[in-house]
Amino acid sequence: MEFQSPAKVNLFLHITGKRADGYHELCSLMCGVSLYDRVTLDLTSDGISLVCDYPGVPEDGRNLAWRAADLFFKATGLCGGCRIVLEKRIPPGAGLGGGSGNAATVLKGLNCLHGSPLDPGVLERLALELGADVPFFIRCTPVLATGVGACFEPIPPIRPYSLVIIYPGAGLSTVKVYKNLKLGLTKTEKKIKSRLLYEAVIDPLCYLHNDLEPSALMLSSDVGDAKVALAHVGAEGILMSGSGSSVFGLFSEPHRALDAKEQLMRLREEKPEIYAGWQFFSAELVL
Repeated sequence: MEFQSPAKVNLFLHITGKRADGYHELCSLMCGVSLYDRVTLDLTSDGISLVCDYPGVPEDGRNLAWRAADLFFKATGLCGGCRIVLEKRIPPGAGLGGGSGNAATVLKGLNCLHGSPLDPGVLERLALELGADVPFFIRCTPVLATGVGACFEPIPPIRPYSLVIIYPGAGLSTVKVYKNLKLGLTKTEKKIKSRLLYEAVIDPLCYLHNDLEPSALMLSSDVGDAKVALAHVGAEGILMSGSGSSVFGLFSEPHRALDAKEQLMRLREEKPEIYAGWQFFSAELVL
């Protein structure tokens, strides 16, 4: 059976502290976007296997999707196994949560194929064992994420926007981005929460900010180049997603986003020596 595995963007991301165990605490508005990988699951009599069409993606226990399947069978005690086929459109290492989304999709997919023995709350607890942002993809509804990114709070409705996402051809190491982070004192989490309570509809343009951008810009000039390109084609708001390297632009009208994507594709044709590896995606916020 085939399942869609969505990407996500961080409409804002503030680092609010660092814990004794080395993990950073954050406050982030997370939202799914209509850019999808395809995950095909086939039940087998025993064992787990995985194949992926994207070069360099591991096809064994290093892959979160493989680990999600193993975790599901151990948690439920069900016999059998599965074959996983990943057809990827979401680039790995892009800050779009592709691998985390794949893992959550495998958990949900196997749960569906086995008659839903686990409720969403249990699936979220299992997902947290795989990574801090994996639980988000179990429901994939906009949330305010706090703590290490796995504590979710409901929020008012979000104003819809179309997006153009630029992946500049190479990912960034999340570990390196956080290592270079200059952490200052902040009370952003309390300020954001109190402000959101009074919003009837959240306009992301009023919140766009990512504390990880300065660190990412030190590691890759592509992030800055992508921001300049999106500004050139008229994006109303521009932000790096997660720890990068993808950058997205917001457009209030879908046709403006499509026009912007076409302009960027022409730019790639005109200057292949600079932009040959860039990928462009158009999407909508999943609300």
